[in-house]
Amino acid sequence: MLVAAAVSPCPPLLVPEVAAGAAPELDPVRAACAEALAVLARARPDLLIVVGPAEEGGRGAFPSGSAGDFLGFGVDLGVRLGPEAPDGDASSRPLPASLTVGAWLLAEAGWTASPVEGLGVGEPLSPERCAEAGRGLAEREGRVALLVMGDGSACRTVKAPGYLDPRAEGFDAVAFRALGEADVRALAELDAPLAYALKAAGRAPWQVLAGAADGAGLAGRSLYEDAPYGVGYTVAAWS
Repeated sequence: MLVAAAVSPCPPLLVPEVAAGAAPELDPVRAACAEALAVLARARPDLLIVVGPAEEGGRGAFPSGSAGDFLGFGVDLGVRLGPEAPDGDASSRPLPASLTVGAWLLAEAGWTASPVEGLGVGEPLSPERCAEAGRGLAEREGRVALLVMGDGSACRTVKAPGYLDPRAEGFDAVAFRALGEADVRALAELDAPLAYALKAAGRAPWQVLAGAADGAGLAGRSLYEDAPYGVGYTVAAWS
């Protein structure tokens, strides 16, 4: 059963070594993420699963101890999902970028509350399949927590990765309200084709969360919402 969830954006810029001179600009996001992770720890989960968007090679499950790094962003820094797995059980595949950022957040928080696993979700996954995957995650243990990584639209300004799209602000407003209020139905009803057009990488992971939380009766709290660099970022905690 899902007992808690934290929602975080997943840009590698959250890692100060990657952001370099721009690191202080995202200090409020990092502080909000730390607060959301504290909510997860207080829920005393039996298992924490980090869910995030992934390209084709990074989709699927990642066991505890699976490793990722930031070499692709010019930084020699590696992280793992929780402690190193015994008997070589960790995946030989590197973690996708979103799960690598999630693993970094957990390491920064000194996470020891439970074992940690990961799930990389592909953008094409339909809302129905996302919900099904979420229900499966919630059934993994008696007390399951999720750390859900994902960005909103990347089209909020002319300098954004996807340039300016007038639909972006409205899409983010709907999604971020749903995430802040733990509105499972509104998350499940997010428009997948529109999310794709707006480069909103969080859509599929958020709908996995909706499936996992269906019937759990969790309440949500928004901890951060903004669009630095023209990309919608939000942090929320459900408990």
